[in-house]
Amino acid sequence: MASLYQEPDWSTKLEKVKNKIIKRLNGPGVRIKHSLNKNEEAFVVKRRKTVLKSLQKLKIHCSKDAVPNIALLGSGGGQRAMVGLLGSLVQLDKAGLLDCILYLSGVSGSTWCMASLYQEPDWSTKLEKVKNKIIKRLNGPGVSWGDAFAKLKKYYYEKDIFSLTDVWAVMAVTPYVKEVFTSQHNKHKNDPFPIYTVIDKQCKQNREGDPWFEISPHEAGYSLIGAFVKTSSFGSQFDDGCKIKDQPEMDMLYLQGNKLLLFVQFVFSSTDPNSPSAGKCSQVLMDLVDMNLSVLNGIDPFDLHESIRTNLNELTGGKSQHIFQVEKLNLADKEAKIYSDECVCIIDVCFSICKCAVWWIWGTKYDFLHNMTVPRALLESETRDYIDAGLLLNSPYFSVLREERDIDLIISLDFSDGDPFMTVREAAETCKKLKIPFPEVNITSEDVKKPKDFYVFKGQNAPTVIHIPLFNVVNCGDDIEAWRYKYRTFQGPYSAEKITDLMEVAGKNISNNRKKLLEQIQADIRKKRSRRFNNSEYKLI
Repeated sequence: MASLYQEPDWSTKLEKVKNKIIKRLNGPGVRIKHSLNKNEEAFVVKRRKTVLKSLQKLKIHCSKDAVPNIALLGSGGGQRAMVGLLGSLVQLDKAGLLDCILYLSGVSGSTWCMASLYQEPDWSTKLEKVKNKIIKRLNGPGVSWGDAFAKLKKYYYEKDIFSLTDVWAVMAVTPYVKEVFTSQHNKHKNDPFPIYTVIDKQCKQNREGDPWFEISPHEAGYSLIGAFVKTSSFGSQFDDGCKIKDQPEMDMLYLQGNKLLLFVQFVFSSTDPNSPSAGKCSQVLMDLVDMNLSVLNGIDPFDLHESIRTNLNELTGGKSQHIFQVEKLNLADKEAKIYSDECVCIIDVCFSICKCAVWWIWGTKYDFLHNMTVPRALLESETRDYIDAGLLLNSPYFSVLREERDIDLIISLDFSDGDPFMTVREAAETCKKLKIPFPEVNITSEDVKKPKDFYVFKGQNAPTVIHIPLFNVVNCGDDIEAWRYKYRTFQGPYSAEKITDLMEVAGKNISNNRKKLLEQIQADIRKKRSRRFNNSEYKLI
């Protein structure tokens, strides 16, 4: 009552007053500002000290104020990117360069690797051990159907909005990463700062607003317009910057669930002999739809029930319960339509999946900018759809190109399928349109056909960009196309041999270029020192 009577004539504007009270109770809501989160600022200060010590170990002279801010980018590319990034990080560690990295940002498959790493507190201090643990898991049995469905059921019942992203995360990502990720909290004081990226589908389709969306340990939001919310509140319902309804905190498995094409491929042509049959999964869904139509039309659905029961028994290892009684159904008998709890859940989830498929609902969450003063393109609905960033740009450049992150050097690891320069070229073109400092990128047709393993792009008042294609003439010789085919995107989980070979090939791109990487780091230290000197000289004048 005291809160209500703080507002004159509160009963005439109760909705507004209610939201104001809720906002105060929930604490800080939406932050719209071109600045770093206070927690990230504190992290950067500490991490720069780690970088300085690392440079000193490498015999590189550098003052505190000239320490370069280095960002490592991992592109998309499914399990190819997941394993490739792991192999690259292992070699960066062996080269003494991993502690020079301030930010680690990824798209799609690279985030699979990141999610596995960041399950381990301070993973970069014990990478060999963590690497062996990840590889052992990748070579072992997959997540059981029961565990996967339990996770899907959790998504379905705990959240207001259920989408195909939930289905993809559980049913298609877990056969590759072979674990069920959980939420990641701030247990990584000694690791590079992680940034996961997706895009806003509406902004992409309408070609307006800010499509680039990032998720870090502290905040989630739009990289370029500077609108953020606490990561733990991302997905909760907001109104005018005020959280009005909590939703479960997003976990890392859900974050992996934005790769559209792989979901379609999984459903129709899964090649993993150890995972639940995609054909049986899709048949269950179709039979459930037909069963519903049969009941509505007064047709006995017994045959469909038998098909569903058989497929569910095989999918669950014989643990599924009957959907209907086994005997012939009497549609007039209400008891014949009583489901077991487990099968009611299965039917609920399956029908929701069908609905999501019909309406093609992916990555839908509440819009935390709802009813706020921000660009119109971000206010068109109460919800937003977040999808795989690779559908717009297959590398997370714009997460590290925020002016306030002040990046000096970008190391781009490209695991893309097809043109190995598309990401860096498109980043340069987009930056030119948006007037964001970025070096000019010129690639010859010969390089596209036969890429080398190390490219450097520089520009005035722009970060230096090192671009490293996964497969190149140095680590693959004349067999680039054979390697690309061997590690094509659409295939089942890699064998132990494939994982080992890819780790080695990706690692060579680092070990073969250790000297060049050190040279570029030193060049950027000189560039930063010179820029700071010129700025101080200008101020004196």
